[in-house]
Amino acid sequence: MNRLLLAALLAAAAGHAQAADWTTPAEAAHFRTTPSYADTVAYLHQLADAAPGKLKVESFGTSPQGRPMTVVIASGDGTFTPEAAHRSGKPVVLVQAGIHPGEIEGKDAGLMLLRDFAVSGKLPHLLDHAVLVFIPVFSVDGHENSSPYHRINQNGPDSMGFRGQSQYLNLNRDYVKADAPEMRDWLKLWQRWQPDLLMDIHTTDGADYQYDLTWYLEDPHKLDAGVSAWQQHLLNDKVIPAYEKRGHLASIYLEFKDGRDPRKGIVNFGSGPRFSTGYAALQNRPALLVETHMLKSYEVRVRGTYDLVALMLQQAGADAANLLAINRKADEAVVARARDAQAQVALTFKDDPASTPFKFKGYEFSLAHSDVSNSEWIRYDPSKPRTYDVQNWNGLLPDASVAPPAAYVIPAQWTQAIDKLDAHGIAYRRLARPQKLKVQAYRLDKPQWASKPFEGHLMLRDFTQSSTVREVELPAGSVIVPMDQRAANVAIELLEPQAPDSLLRWGFLNAVFEPKEYGEPRVLEKLARDMMAKDPALKAAFEQKLHEDAPFAASPSQRLFYFFERSPWYAAQDVGAYPVYRIDAATLQGLAP
Repeated sequence: MNRLLLAALLAAAAGHAQAADWTTPAEAAHFRTTPSYADTVAYLHQLADAAPGKLKVESFGTSPQGRPMTVVIASGDGTFTPEAAHRSGKPVVLVQAGIHPGEIEGKDAGLMLLRDFAVSGKLPHLLDHAVLVFIPVFSVDGHENSSPYHRINQNGPDSMGFRGQSQYLNLNRDYVKADAPEMRDWLKLWQRWQPDLLMDIHTTDGADYQYDLTWYLEDPHKLDAGVSAWQQHLLNDKVIPAYEKRGHLASIYLEFKDGRDPRKGIVNFGSGPRFSTGYAALQNRPALLVETHMLKSYEVRVRGTYDLVALMLQQAGADAANLLAINRKADEAVVARARDAQAQVALTFKDDPASTPFKFKGYEFSLAHSDVSNSEWIRYDPSKPRTYDVQNWNGLLPDASVAPPAAYVIPAQWTQAIDKLDAHGIAYRRLARPQKLKVQAYRLDKPQWASKPFEGHLMLRDFTQSSTVREVELPAGSVIVPMDQRAANVAIELLEPQAPDSLLRWGFLNAVFEPKEYGEPRVLEKLARDMMAKDPALKAAFEQKLHEDAPFAASPSQRLFYFFERSPWYAAQDVGAYPVYRIDAATLQGLAP
């Protein structure tokens, strides 16, 4: 077939596509409803069939209830694989909707945007310089669990999906612990594409105000300085000004210090690696959290999302070379850090005590005492817009930090920890034979767990931690995790006990706190007397604790255990020995292949 004929056929196909009725289901319903998952996927396949050189629909996993998880690849020139995207020098932008399926604007905005890019002719050059990887609904089982009663705070659509997936897990708390099958499939997608920019689309809860959309970027202290500067410049100087020129009003994310009185100012909402933007920060990538305002109409929220995503894609494409270079430099910096003996990595963050002025565009409100709740009841008057001068305490500062080791070591028997490395694509090698090593080891004590479960786990709230050097014998198959890899920050988050989303914090390693051998009371009675007879200082300490600690004094079992846990019979159980070790560069280099 000659080129002229081929061009004529493509032009005819394009003309037919433009002539077809490509109204999205939400548009057809005047934004009163949002389509089912099946109707959403059917619309996407129709688009892809009409524009085969621009769209490709794939499945990247299966939900717990057996539904395929759909992703759309969109490109101006048929760049449909990560390899082709990387060869072409185009940044990969991952846009995900419906991680909380009741907050579904991103899905309907995405259908409209893909339509206008691929078939309507409205945005034909949107993806000339970037590749879009679009997840229309992340939590597909939660999306299909739809009800008018799932989002009491929200103004439409008529029926909304459920916040949890079918195993009652919140996917936007699951990035590091990766309990949900959907998240493990998402992590494979991330590792395959290694996106250059992430956008995660949500809807707010909280206060009423004038803005139809708020947005959040991770604090500059939480990610590479170049990546942070790039995303701050993109949003503050380019995207948001252009967005507001389209008739929208946007603000930084609004977490109020006191939800009953916005005048008291705003604070950081406490994002971390369990959230999308926090996980992207660990992966050295820019990420944007989008929160449309729950009380604006669904149409306003969808159209606002459409405009913001379109502008982000345009600006990311326009700055493609710079974005790719900054991300590459961030990865290289993490790898090079392994050779820096003075390096420190922040594990936790605290509020910056300094604040900045902020003009909050809200509404007049009244505060009245409630006889129902016996507290203050705030009521807004949207007919009376008002700007308040408040203080912004969004800034964070590093708190607890750690010097990363040359490598972590996980004995072969701790398979659950090794499985998490696999889920996150963290590189490691296994010992071919047993080996003795001198390691830095943590000793943990005084664990305190949360009083109720969170995301299927009893979180470890607090503990004491000390460090020692010891020799350990590692079985064959034990894992060596070097820190000269781009995913090193993820490994540190998983394996350092103090990290807020460590395996220890989530309770995956609770067994280390459990003594397995115990003493009968009659035996411990004699042990206690023998120990006090040999050690007057121990006897004095015991008597002082009896005097100062009434619950202890009233408990026969605690009184006897006081002696057992100070005896060699307890020490032999190695209770509290953290089963992940740290080794230095010399030890790493001396390991047998």
